[in-house]
This record gives sequence, C-alpha cells and structure tokens, in this order.
Amino acid sequence: MPEIKVEGLSHVYSPGTPFEKVAIDGIDLETEHGELVGIIGHTGSGKSTFIQHLNALLQPSSGRILYNGEDINATKASRRNIKYKIGLVFQYPEYQLFEETVFADIAFGPKNMKLGEEEIRERVYEAASFVGIDRDYFDKSPLELSGGQKRRVAIAGVIAMRPDVLVLDEPTAGLDPEGCRQILSNICEYRKETGSTVFLVSHSMDTVAEIAERIIVFNNGNISFNAKPEEVFAHAKELEDMGLSVPAPTLIAESLKAKGLPIDGPVYTHEKLLNEILKAKGANKDA
Repeated sequence: MPEIKVEGLSHVYSPGTPFEKVAIDGIDLETEHGELVGIIGHTGSGKSTFIQHLNALLQPSSGRILYNGEDINATKASRRNIKYKIGLVFQYPEYQLFEETVFADIAFGPKNMKLGEEEIRERVYEAASFVGIDRDYFDKSPLELSGGQKRRVAIAGVIAMRPDVLVLDEPTAGLDPEGCRQILSNICEYRKETGSTVFLVSHSMDTVAEIAERIIVFNNGNISFNAKPEEVFAHAKELEDMGLSVPAPTLIAESLKAKGLPIDGPVYTHEKLLNEILKAKGANKDA
C-alpha cells in the first residue's frame, strides 16, 4: 500500500466567479514511505496548491488524498490529525516565528499535541539537534538570529511534531550559498536518521538534481513528468518550453559533447559531471 495516494485531485479557486482558476486538474500520484521527492514547476504551475492539500490545509474541489489508505479529509478529526503526520514548512517560515524564545517556538507544535513537559523537552532537543541549533540559543528571541538560523528554527518546529512526512516549500529561498548547503544537509540528515518521507519544492534544478530520488514536474495544473532525475532531465527541451531550466552540470555536459568530448549518459549533478570529464580526459590520453 502506498503511503500517500492522490486520486483525481482538482482544486478550483473562486469557482463560479469571474476570477475562477483551475490550479490543479485531476492529478493522480502515489508515493512510498521514505522517498525523497523533488517537486518543480514554474510559478502558477500548481505545485504550491498541491502541497497544501497534503496536510488538509486546502480542501479538494474533487478527488481525494489517502494517507496509509485513509482519506485525510473524511472527518474534521482526520483533517486535524493529519497535520501532525504530514508536516508542512512554508516558504520563508521564519516570518511565522512569534514566540518569545527559540525553545518556545520549537515547542509550539508539541504543546498543541497535548504532550507532557518531559516529552516536549525531549522533542525540542531532538529537533534542534537535527537542524543544527545549539541549546545556547534556546533562551534567545528568534528575532536575534540570522536568516539561516531562523529558517532552521522554523523547520525544527515542524520536525518536533515527528511527522512521518515532511513537506518543505522552497526551504533555501533567499539564503546565501552556505545557508543553502546547511539547510539541505540538515534535511538529508533528518531523513537518513528518521526514515521519513520528504517532499522538497524548489525552483533550483541543481538542488533537486543533487538530492531527490524522484522528481515530479508540475505544468499548468497537471503532472508532466514523474520519474527519476536522469529521466526527467533527459527532457531538457520540454522543460525549457515549460519555463524551467536544467541543472548547470547538464548544460555544461551538453556543451562538452557538442565540442566532441565523449560524455556518456545523463549528467545532472556536479559529481557525475566531474566523473565524465575525468573519463573523457583518460580516453584522450589513451588515444
């Protein structure tokens, strides 16, 4: 049984008005527990609307979402409980930090779950450790932190609820390269340690190419591709027609192939590109 099964999901904003807009249109999708899934698409493609359905923040116009075989929108209680099973981190989540201290902000979700104080403390420590926030920061105001630290505190607040599925909407948006690297490293480490499913929404093709095992491409409210990275990025022309790019290593590899270098197979990460260049260099030496 798939962990998440999406059946004929559609969402229409402002139905029956001059502003009616079909955001997603009859999509079907299945994911298994423990996958790291990248979601890409141009602005307005439907990807953000889709992820807000995953934890019942939005209600479908038609269709349904099953979590471990149960309709997440079946009852008011199921809609409430799914928020603790599927945790959603919004884009720029640091703007939603509002407690007086870092500890209190991370503890907000577990408190809403009516957990005991010892359990809450344990979860805060655990979540802070996952995202690299030292306990020395616990008594500080979130407003005193850097942008990257705020982002990690906000992510920790969701992780502290120990969701089975973690959904992140542009988690590296607006951060410098080092901040991006740290956030992505934290996410991968969290997934490795817990075995949780992770959905990562990103505009950065390089980011998705580096860490995702599967990529879902949204376009005009539909899913155009749902496959492994090498299969998706083999369709560079189609992606460009959708207003998307391909990873920088793919462009470099194509340029080198055009110059006659024997570049083999799909190249979409920096590691793969380096390996192909070294192989080509070795082949030229032998020749």
